Amino acid sequence: MAASTSAAEAGLALFAGKSHGVRVQVGDVTSVEAADVSTIETVDAVTAAGQTRDVDIHLYRLLMLNLALQMFDGVATYQGLRLGFREANPLLVTAFEFLGIGAALLLFKAMACGLLVLLRRAAPRHVGLTVMRALAAIYCVFSLGPWLGKFASLAASMV
Repeated sequence: MAASTSAAEAGLALFAGKSHGVRVQVGDVTSVEAADVSTIETVDAVTAAGQTRDVDIHLYRLLMLNLALQMFDGVATYQGLRLGFREANPLLVTAFEFLGIGAALLLFKAMACGLLVLLRRAAPRHVGLTVMRALAAIYCVFSLGPWLGKFASLAASMV
């Protein structure tokens, strides 16, 4: 029974990534066997690859969410301006005067989407996750929410 318990301990030691020896006791004889370092490195590499893949999938989903929010903001701004609402971003209002509404929105949204793709490709993963989460939250609070509220109040007044 001690041998099976020791084998379980050896398996747990390898799974936990411990690199020290494992004590195995069979009857009255005790011996110390060194843990197989290559097995530990393989387990660590597989774990790291799985975590990296999960982070990459999460970053991809955040990128798609942020791109969708940018497209929503552009279309909602264009439609809102056509319906008589005002743009709250003074930088964009100034660009409207020089470029026109459609061209300025297209330029600003294309630039924002390009920067999002660049962030996804060039930034370290933890920075990309943090920034993309923050940007999605900011766009939900300052674009999605207000525009949905304006369009809902407009729809309610038409009924």
